[in-house]
Amino acid sequence: MKARVLIVYRERPEVEPYAQAIESTGAEPVLEEVRTGVAIGPYDGLVLTGGGDVDPALYGEIASPETELPDPERDAVEAALIDEALARDLPLLGICRGMQLLNVHQGGSLIQHLPTAGRHVRRTSDRSLPAHSVVIPPGTLLARIARTETWQVNSRHHQAVARLAGGFRVCASDPEDGTVEAIELPARRFVLAVQWHPENQALSDPAQRNLFQSFATAL
Repeated sequence: MKARVLIVYRERPEVEPYAQAIESTGAEPVLEEVRTGVAIGPYDGLVLTGGGDVDPALYGEIASPETELPDPERDAVEAALIDEALARDLPLLGICRGMQLLNVHQGGSLIQHLPTAGRHVRRTSDRSLPAHSVVIPPGTLLARIARTETWQVNSRHHQAVARLAGGFRVCASDPEDGTVEAIELPARRFVLAVQWHPENQALSDPAQRNLFQSFATAL
């Protein structure tokens, strides 16, 4: 029987690349629209996808002018899913907003608008095109997946991790401005989150596909 992975979403077209990336590993994506009461239940893992900004009130700040209007229902639904995944030690892969919410929900905070946002927001018709490099420290889960110290990644975010949540470690950063680009939780079987969008690279870049394959192998 295929392992089944829960992916919640707001916009169905936006979630399709995540589903395709999961399908490419042999696992089965299960797509659920955001709604109160969604639970991981019988599923084997969780993917937290990109989307709008996390509510700054969740980390004790007032929204800056650049911060998007919050989606409290989505924040709450995905926070509950994080709790369930961590309590059951299920594999969790966070992407962009997913990484930010994971960090905030576990006690961290965010930079609401990067001074170098132009470096990290590359909007092109081809979302797989890399925007900048990241460096990956040895000895991390991501280093074992990447098998290299540098990756070229795409990018479209204007916020990033400020205070890192307890128990997490940084496993990738931007070599030019120091932006945190990936975090992981060593105390769990597989909890990894990245700031870029590997779902747009997975079908053309074997290295980025290996992120999803490693997640699927942990299911």
